[in-house]
Amino acid sequence: MTWLNGLIDLPWWGYIAVMLVLTHITIASVTIFLHRHQAHRALDLHAIPSHFFRFWLWLTTGQITKEWASIHRKHHAKCETAEDPHSPQVYGIKKVFWEGYELYRAEAANKETMQKYGHGTPDDFLERHLYSKHNTLGPVVMLLIDLCLFGANGIWIWAVQMMWIPITAAGIINGIGHYWGYRNFECEDASTNIVPWGIMIGGEELHNNHHTFGTSAKLSYKWFEFDIGWMYIRIIEMLGLAKVRKIAPKMTLSAAAKRELDEASLQAIIANRYAIAANYARTLKDTVGEEVERMRSTAKLPQIDFDPVRQMKIWLKQDAKDTPEQDQQILAKVLAESTVLEQIYQMRQELTRLWERSTLSRPELVKLLQDWCNRAEASGIAALQDFSFRLRTVV
Repeated sequence: MTWLNGLIDLPWWGYIAVMLVLTHITIASVTIFLHRHQAHRALDLHAIPSHFFRFWLWLTTGQITKEWASIHRKHHAKCETAEDPHSPQVYGIKKVFWEGYELYRAEAANKETMQKYGHGTPDDFLERHLYSKHNTLGPVVMLLIDLCLFGANGIWIWAVQMMWIPITAAGIINGIGHYWGYRNFECEDASTNIVPWGIMIGGEELHNNHHTFGTSAKLSYKWFEFDIGWMYIRIIEMLGLAKVRKIAPKMTLSAAAKRELDEASLQAIIANRYAIAANYARTLKDTVGEEVERMRSTAKLPQIDFDPVRQMKIWLKQDAKDTPEQDQQILAKVLAESTVLEQIYQMRQELTRLWERSTLSRPELVKLLQDWCNRAEASGIAALQDFSFRLRTVV
């Protein structure tokens, strides 16, 4: 009965290790090839890793590249709307988590989605005659390989391989990644970072970072975050088999503040607008806390069911158009009771004019920026003055 063990006989923990390695290769293939290379064109891949990833995904998922890229691009274009293929904000977290694969298959059958969003995906001989035409054959071949190598243990190893992407990508990333976690940036959708260490799902855990900087090949942003997918990309790049096209901008500060701001300052601020909004909220947090305590002590703080300081920090990160309507009503009541909070909030919203689509010319926007800094520094609010001084150093 030794044939039951297959060609490779391992201790029990060895089979678990093999399963984890095999599924991790699949995750790496999804995040590097399908996601960052195909869907977002954040990097270029040499034919060698590109064909390996395609072949591996055919074996372990039966995934058709055009379908995956099309659906993901539509998700970004229509995020959190009724047209989003898999938003938990629309369908509910239970449906997306447990039936995410079914939602994916339904959207894959939408020919309009494939035509509109499927441009630039592989259309060579292998894709037409094997990967797309016989996509279900890949998992069958993988089953035979697992049985040959690991015997009876190959059955459960194969089963886990087949469940891995539907659970981690369709369920966890598409579901939990738009429902629960922390947010570095208040971008236009509900995306979250699930944990700061993107390892098990190849870096895709850092989903809020990704939705903020959709074309970045690197998903980590803050110093404590780790994106293992980015580590693999750098290794492939050092081997001369990949070229990174774009990563998220990192805000840098000069040693001296500019007294007179210019178009270069404006461009740097626009490029780093999400980081600047987050810094604004962080810089003004203590001032907001002090003002909230003053309002509470004088019974001017409206009755609300959440931490006003924490919520104000979120509101200060957001452009007004991204604040939900029900929040806007509560915010208006809070601001009506405090000239300090009103000034802080309105000054933040004025920054939005610098990076929103506008008919104003560059010189006019520079003038607005200069005026904003002058008024912030004359406001008498120390934290606002400090923020303005730092804004003058952005390069």
